[in-house]
Amino acid sequence: MDKDYFADGLSAFAANVRAGRVSFEAATRATLYRITELDPHLGAFECVDEARAINTAKAFDQQLASGVDLGPLMGVSVVVKDIIAVDGMPTTLGSNYSAKHLKLSEGRLIKKLRDAGCIILGKTKTVEFALGATGINESRGTPWNPWDAKEHRIPGGSSSGSAVAVAAGLCGFALGSDTGGSIRMPACYTGQTGHKTTIGLWPTDGVFPLSATFDSVGPICRSVADASVIHQCITDQEPLSPIPLEGLRLGLPRQIFCDDLDPAVEEYFDKALAALKTAGVQIKEFDLPEAAERESLFPAIVGAEIIAAITPAGFKQAYDKMDSVTRTRAKAGLDVKAVDYVQAQKRVHELQAIALAKFKDLDAWVSPTSLMQPVTVREIEQDEAIAKRALLSSRNTMPTNIFGHCAISLPIPVPESSLPVGLQVMMPGGQDTRLLAICHAVQSCLGAHAIPDMEQFIEQKAVV
Repeated sequence: MDKDYFADGLSAFAANVRAGRVSFEAATRATLYRITELDPHLGAFECVDEARAINTAKAFDQQLASGVDLGPLMGVSVVVKDIIAVDGMPTTLGSNYSAKHLKLSEGRLIKKLRDAGCIILGKTKTVEFALGATGINESRGTPWNPWDAKEHRIPGGSSSGSAVAVAAGLCGFALGSDTGGSIRMPACYTGQTGHKTTIGLWPTDGVFPLSATFDSVGPICRSVADASVIHQCITDQEPLSPIPLEGLRLGLPRQIFCDDLDPAVEEYFDKALAALKTAGVQIKEFDLPEAAERESLFPAIVGAEIIAAITPAGFKQAYDKMDSVTRTRAKAGLDVKAVDYVQAQKRVHELQAIALAKFKDLDAWVSPTSLMQPVTVREIEQDEAIAKRALLSSRNTMPTNIFGHCAISLPIPVPESSLPVGLQVMMPGGQDTRLLAICHAVQSCLGAHAIPDMEQFIEQKAVV
């Protein structure tokens, strides 16, 4: 299996290329070869555009040799969640139903990545219509979480394929979208870093609008350092230096966010908090009962908006071909009354004011990203209790979208025998650069998370 040239981060890759230790073409070919070797087992990709990727890499090598340097993302291999349109590639929305009538075309975000010199390798699988937190897709397949070669564990959703591709070293970074946790959940379950940007900060034209109210786009990558490089290239916002942890004030909404945690999640979350306290961080617990309103607000708003996006006629045509869980959740949108939708929107604005007031004397909030570690697909299929619990995967992430916050899920270092656990850091909308600076310091304090052993997939394939 070829080397993962992005394992040490985007800045290290950029330095290696400019020092002549690797070319864009060599790195791209190695990454494509890893996809050939690993994706038949992982199932992260909907399509791979190999020829165009190699030709683009060759062109960038020639440009760099002639003195044209496009910046830190030049020659970086990127994969794109398959609800985001890319010229020359199909957009399935994770569905067997053709959504050509939506007429999605490549938007400003992809154009920004191209201008920055990114090489788009292909499209990654998603939960159907991006509506689901577990990553399961009965229609087009569920990607395999790289942390377990023997058991098919959920990768988290809905940006499932994007997270699997990053974790397996099949790209430099991936694009996902986040309506209720769809970047943070798969980042959590695959041990990666996921940045849910402030709504409206990154352009979303060319992206399937699951919810115009809550949608945002962002990266799934290996570290906060990588996320900062990407964010600067997209927004032109200068990154801040890592913020000292001494005296930092982090709020913990323990009620709801820390209820009914898996024992391992509770253990490693508490250890992470202990490490931060040792570094001088102040942890202040506070009540946030309004987080429970996600249960009523999401069905009223997202349910109505996904039907509006697909159109009622389109949804009826797609119904019989859809994933059963997605179908049931989306169908509820047909019954949302206009008055309920308007009242829900009004309540969102009220909650955003309430949540912002809770930041008084606090720099950020923290919580476990999820109440659980990734369970197996088999357990969800065979055990009703586990299936119901898995649907709570986004319990801790949804409130952030309602409150209009930006947030990042960081992997908490755990023993090699453990599955990934995520730490969620949240801040008011518009403070993404400060959030990245805080998370950079937090990640440095906690230490690097292990990476999955991808050789186990090759060995298993050889045995079979």
